[in-house]
Amino acid sequence: MNINRKLRLQLLAQNALFVVLLVGIVAAVLYLTRDVRIQWDLTQARRNTLSEASAQVLRQMKGAVDITAFATRQDTEGDLRKTIQEFVVPYQRVKRDVSLTFVDPREEPKRAQEAGVRLNGELVVRYNGRSENLSNLTEQDLTNLLLRLMRSSERLVVYLDGHGERKLDGHTNQDLGDFGAQLGSKGFRIGSVNLVVAQDLPANASVLVIAGPRVDLLPGEVNRIKQYLDKGGNLLWLADSDSLRGLSPVAELLGLNLIDGVVLDPRAASLNLPATFALASAYGEHRITEHSTVTSVFPYARRIAAQPGSKFRFTPLVEAAPQGWLETGALNGASFDPKRDVRGPIVVAGALEREVGDRKQRVVVVGTSQFLANQFVGLLGNLDLGVNIVNWLAGDENLITVQPRTRTDLTLEMSRTALTLIVLFFLVALPLGLLVSGGTIWWRRRKS
Repeated sequence: MNINRKLRLQLLAQNALFVVLLVGIVAAVLYLTRDVRIQWDLTQARRNTLSEASAQVLRQMKGAVDITAFATRQDTEGDLRKTIQEFVVPYQRVKRDVSLTFVDPREEPKRAQEAGVRLNGELVVRYNGRSENLSNLTEQDLTNLLLRLMRSSERLVVYLDGHGERKLDGHTNQDLGDFGAQLGSKGFRIGSVNLVVAQDLPANASVLVIAGPRVDLLPGEVNRIKQYLDKGGNLLWLADSDSLRGLSPVAELLGLNLIDGVVLDPRAASLNLPATFALASAYGEHRITEHSTVTSVFPYARRIAAQPGSKFRFTPLVEAAPQGWLETGALNGASFDPKRDVRGPIVVAGALEREVGDRKQRVVVVGTSQFLANQFVGLLGNLDLGVNIVNWLAGDENLITVQPRTRTDLTLEMSRTALTLIVLFFLVALPLGLLVSGGTIWWRRRKS
């Protein structure tokens, strides 16, 4: 085929047009997709993606979140600003108005001092006219900080003291200190009240907690609790199975029928737990439990039931031991007796609500105080359930959420045998194999 000048110009024009069209299409695609970002998180625990709990918190926030990172431009431990940027990016993906600004504390020391910054890499988070500093770059800490900033005002949680109760700031296995610390990280303030000394409960208390007293309350103390309830006070009552400790009048006021007995669950043996540890995975339709999917553990729990004609609306929160029963006799060698025992599932936690004046009064009664004790609060979903209960009691049901989980694939743990096999393969077998194959090829070429 003879290519003349005219044909050459036609081919050149066609090629030029093709290039122009291709560049135009690419430019149009880039322009149309400039705000579209698609990423895939292939890590085992999706550690580069926010947990659904954190995402729920961000979706509830109305307004911009401003984050100022006080970090130097160069750091001996690496690029600190890059680490902070990668930490904040997942939050920005969920909420577009999360802004991040960097300030070098060495260049602007006065600004860092005014912000109360003490560490290189510390964040100052501002939302809705409030601010708080963050030094630990973990999802749990930042999400808890955002929860605190979302609260319209500080909430005071008061626990009854003076009768051997479990303390919300105690550190023994029997106390509730770990749970109290978690409430503190959510913006609650913890206090105690001894009604033998104090004339009345604090007027600014959002929630009163009665956690398993070991001795009977005096009649005057019980009357003060009843007065607190008559005024519309909110209550979290952790009622152990052994005795109500003089609080029967409170149960009558609430319209509760608290039958003596311990819930036994044969399924607990599969988890190497005693039968007195009732397992619960069935939750009622309530704001507290609508996101609850994890099994909870209730040691030595009693049954919670409502009496007919109560002034409170009663909602079962947790049903435990579907294959178990409420044992009303001795625990040693216990077996189900249809004449006196109650077949499972057994309600071990219930929520009560009524209107008092122009406000809603809320009460939650749980059939054991041990499920939030330091010894057991870390079991399965106990902590999540406890935090959700207090959020609801304090009127912050919009903050009810499942807590962000710790990532499981941050470290690689291998047995000594696996490490030995890896060393033998990569440092011995593989180099030796390459030497043998290379020598064989050299020998064959030399012979040929």
